[in-house]
Amino acid sequence: MLRYQSLVAPALRIAFTSVDQGNLALHVLDDRDAVLLRRRDLERGLGLGTAEFTYMNQVHSADVITLAEHPSPKKIYTGDALLSPDASIPLAVMVADCVPVVFAGKTSAGPISAVAHAGRRGLLDGILSGTVTAMREHGAQSIEAWIGPSICGSCYEVPPAMAEESEKIRPGISCETRWGTPGLNLPEAARVELSALNVTVSDSNKCTMEDEKYFSYRQDPQTGRLAGLIWTDG
Repeated sequence: MLRYQSLVAPALRIAFTSVDQGNLALHVLDDRDAVLLRRRDLERGLGLGTAEFTYMNQVHSADVITLAEHPSPKKIYTGDALLSPDASIPLAVMVADCVPVVFAGKTSAGPISAVAHAGRRGLLDGILSGTVTAMREHGAQSIEAWIGPSICGSCYEVPPAMAEESEKIRPGISCETRWGTPGLNLPEAARVELSALNVTVSDSNKCTMEDEKYFSYRQDPQTGRLAGLIWTDG
């Protein structure tokens, strides 16, 4: 597991799970009770006590969901970013090649947190800028972001038409794969976009397709999902 601590909001902890923590998604071919047990073991191992991470039903959108109050465990949020205005709600984003981005910020009242799922479509449609905008609307004065394990540009092969369309929307996102075919560099595009928004960015530089420690949909369509996490320590 990759673990980080925020500099602008020192009470916030950030992590990205690996295959060692197991599949954390309920929508893949896995036993539901086993997934829920893994989630609970993870929360206890990270010191959350009785608190639980809030997950999303991710749909490759640009929708940012603000959690104004602690959610019911049974409530399902459909969208691709979650925001906790006071960072009191533990947040989770799941991926298996897409880009997981975790945000920590500081307001005049204290910390603020968010997570985002930046797949190709969501990235092109502005999920990251939307998340940053929402954080600033809630008073964020400074923001850090961590880009978690995701498929790199050398491995993310796409059809020529898709590369061309993506490049028109977001110049610089297209690239050439290690095989000399058209590709997209999603983590680099995310880094460039966030930096342009005056967000301090850290990149894990881990490719899910190259590193067996992480789940990769390109490697195995039946694979599990890793999680990007943010929570308050204490």
